[in-house]
Amino acid sequence: MSVPPPSRPLRPDVAAFVERMNGSGRPQLHSMDVDTARRAARLLAREADLPYDPTPVDEVYHAPAPDGAQIPVRLFDTAISRPAGPVVVYFHGGGWTLGDVDIYASPCAEIARALDLPLLSVEYRRAPEHKSPIGPRDCEAAARWIATGPEELPVKPTSLILIGDSCGGAYAISTAIALRDAPAAVPVAAQLVFYPSADIARRYDSFRDFATGYLLDKHIMRWFAEQFEPDDQDFRASPMAADLTGLPPAMVVTAECDPLRDQGRAYAEALSTAGVPTVHHEAEGMVHAFLSMRRAIPSARQELAQCLADFRRFLDALPKAG
Repeated sequence: MSVPPPSRPLRPDVAAFVERMNGSGRPQLHSMDVDTARRAARLLAREADLPYDPTPVDEVYHAPAPDGAQIPVRLFDTAISRPAGPVVVYFHGGGWTLGDVDIYASPCAEIARALDLPLLSVEYRRAPEHKSPIGPRDCEAAARWIATGPEELPVKPTSLILIGDSCGGAYAISTAIALRDAPAAVPVAAQLVFYPSADIARRYDSFRDFATGYLLDKHIMRWFAEQFEPDDQDFRASPMAADLTGLPPAMVVTAECDPLRDQGRAYAEALSTAGVPTVHHEAEGMVHAFLSMRRAIPSARQELAQCLADFRRFLDALPKAG
């Protein structure tokens, strides 16, 4: 598949990976049944991302959902014990359907190391078995449970920091909205969202400009929507359907050559307009999902490291972040 030239060129290592994937002859995920697509996604993650570098603490706990289900949450921490402090809650991507906590173990461990904070990654229920809005409800329920500092958790939060990528970025935003409207036991101090699907109600220019040939494309996005059946007027699926006033300070990361780029740009601008302290970082010449492609795209390592260093400084500048 040929790739049309974007407004700026892809980075050389990005272009090489995109060309290799486009010419691989592999079946497309959207042509598979869900179970097969999930296996293929796990295989691709092992090929594309760095191997998991274990943290000293790596344990699974379970948060209760309102319907009685148990939501696994996996704790990554570089410290065996810590005083009470901020806790990261992470929501993974995967188009509401494919991602899981194991696939994201490597980037989650890296985030925990870079921020020097405990991180709990939420295994929310996925489509098509659990359609909208069950996934984001699980994310909210897990965050509320973590905020209470339950006895079984070895970390005691004084605040939450919500982080997510792609659809998980949208879940981080929707959880922030839910906890703004009905506060949890501790406040949300900040949010960091990577290339979020923040507004699925509108077709932005980047959706057209990068519709095919840049890994995430219109075909797989349509397939994701068929599995999840989102309501674009419900903030739990499309966060910009909500009023954004009063949300926690945010860092929004977008990728320049990503069909979701303009959703992230719009979210950052809307936050600023609403008076929310906001930093927007755009990864030039980069594609969607670079967070979990650090082996295949070596410059993604430096990109993530820079984002996390900037976010650490952003947190340090907040009055109650630490």
